[in-house]
Amino acid sequence: MDAFQAERRYLAAVAYRLLGSVADAEDVLQEAWLRWQSADRSNIAEPRAYLTTVVTRLCYDQLGSARARREAYFGEWLPEPLLSAEDSPAELAEVGEAVSVAMLAVMEQLSPAERAAFVLHDVFAVGFEEIASALDRSPEATRQLASRARRRVRDGGRRSTVDPAEHRQVVTAFIAAATGGDLMTLMEVLDPEVVWHADGGGIVSAGRRPLFGAIHVGRLVRKLSERSLDARRPLVPMLVNGELGAVWYAEPGVVGGVLAFTVADGRITSAYVMVNPEKLTHLSEA
Repeated sequence: MDAFQAERRYLAAVAYRLLGSVADAEDVLQEAWLRWQSADRSNIAEPRAYLTTVVTRLCYDQLGSARARREAYFGEWLPEPLLSAEDSPAELAEVGEAVSVAMLAVMEQLSPAERAAFVLHDVFAVGFEEIASALDRSPEATRQLASRARRRVRDGGRRSTVDPAEHRQVVTAFIAAATGGDLMTLMEVLDPEVVWHADGGGIVSAGRRPLFGAIHVGRLVRKLSERSLDARRPLVPMLVNGELGAVWYAEPGVVGGVLAFTVADGRITSAYVMVNPEKLTHLSEA
């Protein structure tokens, strides 16, 4: 098997975590493949290291322009989600540590160099010497980038549990309450300071700014339930970036929205709702 094809899933995972976009990751892979085809492979001792450097540099270039586009984005920008059945991990999440939607959203606060250093080292265990080569920095500077990124990610994230069983229990209760339009039960599973993030991209209706507080979020969810949930348009539990979330079907076989959550102390502390159809195309096609 060609070395590029052998590493393709790994490279796709790197690109997705660096960019937060399946479509952009695929574009990077196409360009990386073209560069691999034209490279003098007789001088490439370690194809994975070489290809990781190529993909990282391509993503680094994209992150600069992507930041400008996302600053002009209508409302909140959230990453494109990855879905998988509960008994099979998502293809792009099989390589390296899983990165949740919440983590990808927080990583939007990082500079391109910080994000690259953090993802390559903390998610894929790439050494600082190799990262330094990809970023054209010294190993010590790269180590500092990763450390600063780690600190910013920790400080910028919402409270969340590391217990998958607790996460599953709370999300399952939320889905049941949302499906039934049960406001009292919703209030029981929502943290008093819960934050609701929504990304409609200006294409479909979604709040331009986060919604704060259990009362406001609970009322919104009940309203959405009454208007949009029924037997033909269900809310279905599914793994979203490796954690239990939910998928709303606008019609049979067509994904209309994806929900991801953070959970702490038995309650939902944040929800990430992706309804921009341009970010869900790859899911409906799949």
